[in-house]
Amino acid sequence: MTALTAVLPEPRTEPEPRTGPDRPHRPHRAAPRWRRGPVPAALGLLTALALGGHRLVPDLGLGLGRLWESALPWSGLVLPPVLLCAALRRAPAAACAGGVLALVWAVVFGPVLLAGGTAGATGGPGLTVVTHNVNAANSDPAGTARALLAAGPDLVALEEVTDAALPAYRGVLDKALPHYARTGTVALWSRYPVTESRRLVIDPGWNRSLRAEVRAPGGPVAVYVAHLASVRTTVAGFATAQRDRDIAALAEALDGEPLRRVLLLGDLNTASGDRALAPLTDRLTRAATGFGFSWPAAFPVVRIDHILTRGLTATDTWTLPATPSDHRPVAARLTG
Repeated sequence: MTALTAVLPEPRTEPEPRTGPDRPHRPHRAAPRWRRGPVPAALGLLTALALGGHRLVPDLGLGLGRLWESALPWSGLVLPPVLLCAALRRAPAAACAGGVLALVWAVVFGPVLLAGGTAGATGGPGLTVVTHNVNAANSDPAGTARALLAAGPDLVALEEVTDAALPAYRGVLDKALPHYARTGTVALWSRYPVTESRRLVIDPGWNRSLRAEVRAPGGPVAVYVAHLASVRTTVAGFATAQRDRDIAALAEALDGEPLRRVLLLGDLNTASGDRALAPLTDRLTRAATGFGFSWPAAFPVVRIDHILTRGLTATDTWTLPATPSDHRPVAARLTG
């Protein structure tokens, strides 16, 4: 019996089924933690790169690079969803990408946010200046003028001043700022004597820029008031050629300015971070403490109304409350 058993073949074992309900359960192997959340990680890193190297973002013939530069402060809105996804997915890569974006944003905008004194400060030595695109369709020019005087300005520059609205502006502003200059649709009121003023021709087809000389404390100041061409949206992208030509012509005029102290006030139709503004910011210093968004007035998302200086230092800048215009007024306190 033992011998017979020895020569019998071993019973065959059926292979385990590869599919079906009888397949044995094997535990699911989780993906490595560093591979979790690839989309938020990529979004955070790409945003950080585009922010830190915004000058290298191409226009692609559509003005996309300049549009991105106009929206740079809002790149920080990418950070909360990246960090939230990192927390929910427990994704270290996404968390690191969020950290990189936060660091780059802080480096780019930290100096702007930390600069300056107390918002709305007035009084003391120096000049308080206000610039405002009042909108040609402004329904209450006198009320707008009174709102601007609440800042206690020494200089007020207005853009889009129509012939019909001019008497209302003068009826209020002349009482506090008796010295006045105007050309086309831009005007300047001053607490101090305006010894010279003339039209500044940066675009022969438009009469909306001037140069005036103000006898201010500490010496004369050359005051430029300008309203540059708007950016137009076309089927080919964002049309900026006319505005860029205005900027170049204005920069050329500044190169010939003999006075040491210079102010440029107005609606330049370009954001602070836009590379198109470089011909002016290479020659003048932005008066900026904080973002100071000025347009559109109902919910400002970009600053296109500017105060730039040479030989003067901004100790504070701020925006005033909205008026019937689609822009908010921008003010600065200057010394020097």
